[in-house]
Amino acid sequence: MKNRVLTGDRVTGKLHLGHYAGSLKNRVALQEEHECFVMLADVQALTTHFERPELIRSSLKEMALDYLAAGIDPGKTMIFVQSMVPEIAELTMFFSMLVTVNTLRHNPTVKAESKGAGLDELNYGFLGYPVSQAADIAFCKAALIPVGEDQLPHLELARKVVRRFNELYKPVLVEPQALISDVPRLVGTDGEAKMSKSLGNAIELDCSTDELALKLRRAKTDPARIHKDDPGHPDICPIYAYHTAFRSEGAAEIRECCAAGTIGCTACKDQLRQALEELLAPMRERRAYYAARPRDIDDILRAGTENVRRIAAVTMGEVREAMGLDYF
Repeated sequence: MKNRVLTGDRVTGKLHLGHYAGSLKNRVALQEEHECFVMLADVQALTTHFERPELIRSSLKEMALDYLAAGIDPGKTMIFVQSMVPEIAELTMFFSMLVTVNTLRHNPTVKAESKGAGLDELNYGFLGYPVSQAADIAFCKAALIPVGEDQLPHLELARKVVRRFNELYKPVLVEPQALISDVPRLVGTDGEAKMSKSLGNAIELDCSTDELALKLRRAKTDPARIHKDDPGHPDICPIYAYHTAFRSEGAAEIRECCAAGTIGCTACKDQLRQALEELLAPMRERRAYYAARPRDIDDILRAGTENVRRIAAVTMGEVREAMGLDYF
């Protein structure tokens, strides 16, 4: 039996290897067995970028290209634009009645993201981000949500909101389940934090062969390893983390050789570079194909959004009926 699967990304820039390992790879596999929805979350991007709508506008097509390049098939997955599905905003408002401000203030993801964004005061949209996410999930009755571990508090809140709605009114919504990736969090090339476009420690999915080689050459390794034949500590090395994420069959050998000091960092990075080049090369080809056909991208987003709106209209009809708001 097919489940509905929903994923998405804030429209604030290009996607990178952290997105691929944490979610995109799963999405490509899931679309073969399930009914999949991928959301370009432009409204949620406004929570931190409301003063720069031009960034969101310019990033929308780039992110759509990343999806298509990674293997998302518009014939199997509905790619849609969040702001163009007004039913999500309506459901967000209904859900906001079921969540206290205190709950939102103590959400660990909200606290972590507000600190990371340097926000002294939270605007209404940012504080309500988890409520919006709950509506993103519930409007299409998604049952499976691929998430990184940092998003689990948001998903748990969504589960509670849906459960509360069904108990209070009528059981018309689906309580979602988390689907955790094998690589829920990928460290950045600086070794200091998770890979992030805003921190400048990411390897983008559209990077060229030369850019990939440069980023890997500059990437930090085991700080305690000074000489080539010094025993290494793979568990604290970002490069080894990339081996486990993208070279699962060769990671054990790399670990053994690194710990024994029989492979240098340059050789280790070179093996990784070859593996990543094999991963990214076909993505570059697919990206170039769609980049040369911008009208096709518009058609894909328009069709996906129109299909999603039809599904959303059915759900919201059931929601309003359950709440007794179908007056006429």
